[in-house]
Amino acid sequence: MATHSGTIAGRKTPVASHLGNHPVLNTPVEGPWDKPHEVLYLGMGCFWGVERIMWHLSGVIATAVGYMGGTTENPTYEEVCTGQTGHAEIVRVVYDPRKISSEQILKVFWENHDPTTLNRQGNDRGTQYRSAIYYTNESQREAALATRDAFQNVLDEHGKGRITTEIVSEGEAGTFYLAERYHQAYLHHIPNGYCNHGPNGMSCPIGIV
Repeated sequence: MATHSGTIAGRKTPVASHLGNHPVLNTPVEGPWDKPHEVLYLGMGCFWGVERIMWHLSGVIATAVGYMGGTTENPTYEEVCTGQTGHAEIVRVVYDPRKISSEQILKVFWENHDPTTLNRQGNDRGTQYRSAIYYTNESQREAALATRDAFQNVLDEHGKGRITTEIVSEGEAGTFYLAERYHQAYLHHIPNGYCNHGPNGMSCPIGIV
């Protein structure tokens, strides 16, 4: 059951497939990936900047951008931008848990966007830009809740608002649909392209990257 309902039917055919290897990480975008690996889905606003942040982390095996948390099947970017599919812009992060922990990834997540602005990051407004963590196992869920609480304490100390981040399981969020090919690794292909992500000036006290 997806977290947000949409009104657009969508289509049976994916909008992207056969993406080959990631141009930065040189690993298969769509798998299979070497074991051991874990998968975590993160929403921090526009997915271009989020993906670049994540592919720079040591221990990350592969990244991809897509849509998740809605009900429209295989949505297009234009459909997601209407707010009528229910999806968020999401980055799929595949990582080696021996080299980087979910806590370390989530530390970077909290420190590089504003999780207190509901359905907005900077000038990007709409439910597709909501802050979200879609976990795939229990240890990730525990890490998401623990780091959220730790970072809320930091926000409180700085006089900031309450965290609005959606934290639900992959099963509740629903299918991750790959975004169109031109969105994948966008800031690798267009280095000076639009990006509103970067340090928010606060440090999450759990995990060291």
